[in-house]
Amino acid sequence: MTQAVLTDQLPQNTFGGDTLSPDPERRRVMRRNRRRNALSAYGFLSPWMIGMVVITLGPMIASLYLSFTRYDLIGSPAWVGMDNYVRMFESDPRYLKSVAVTVTYTALSVPCILIFSLLLALFLNRGMRFLSVYRALFYIPSLLGSSVAIAVLWLQVFGSGGIFNAFLGLFGIDGQSWIGNPNTALYTVVALAVWTFGSTMVIFLAGLRQIPMSYYEAAQIDGANRWQQFWSITFPHLTPVIFFNGLLTLVNSLQSFTPAYVISGGTGQPADSLLLYTVYLYQKGFVDFQMGYASAMAWALLIALGLLTAGIFWSSRYWVFYGEDS
Repeated sequence: MTQAVLTDQLPQNTFGGDTLSPDPERRRVMRRNRRRNALSAYGFLSPWMIGMVVITLGPMIASLYLSFTRYDLIGSPAWVGMDNYVRMFESDPRYLKSVAVTVTYTALSVPCILIFSLLLALFLNRGMRFLSVYRALFYIPSLLGSSVAIAVLWLQVFGSGGIFNAFLGLFGIDGQSWIGNPNTALYTVVALAVWTFGSTMVIFLAGLRQIPMSYYEAAQIDGANRWQQFWSITFPHLTPVIFFNGLLTLVNSLQSFTPAYVISGGTGQPADSLLLYTVYLYQKGFVDFQMGYASAMAWALLIALGLLTAGIFWSSRYWVFYGEDS
């Protein structure tokens, strides 16, 4: 009875339906407004879309084609099929050397950056005065670390008459040209990478600030020491930040170019100890003018990065803790 009364009280339009169903004219206006809004959105997005196609997607497709050709930047590309990819792994020892150097550099630099950044973030999270000032000072190397000027400065620091040898001389230790020695040259580049810890430190510090203090208070009541608090509270809650920082640092390390290029003069010397993958790619493309081979190297790196990233994302389900997980 009540439902019938309420139905009778609904206002009716001229077509016999209730006003909750728009008439054809209203539907046309709504469609016109949606089209206008869509056109406005695409208009604002068009600079990015044009840049994506012209600057990113277009060159990627062109380089994929060139990776199957022999191209010297002067003549026309000649199709060679998979020859460039086969050559990389079967008849180019310097390519395999560049892979080994890059893997070594990444295996050393990524853990060092993460550990040093985390330790410093833990220290700054203890409630220091002028924290914003320290945070800004520590972040500055991240802005400068990939610049040519800093790489040139690194030559002066670790050269035969550099600052590092002068420091060792205070303790009676004879120095050497750390950059000129193939046994130590790569470590100087790793040190430069670790020096640019600022961005990862800031992200770690932000993650630490998100952990509720009540967890630590409860742990202290239960008698947990600092080490137990770190492994039971801090580390699990930081795993998403570790995952994020680790992935970005890994990708950046595998693509590192400027420091090794400047310090070695673009040659990867001494004894190819600084022949990072990107340095060798540059040599093949812009020194030897083997652009087809360089394109194949670039796509091999892209595929390796994709597979590595996919593997890290797959593994994250087993060690990354999110707050809702039980």
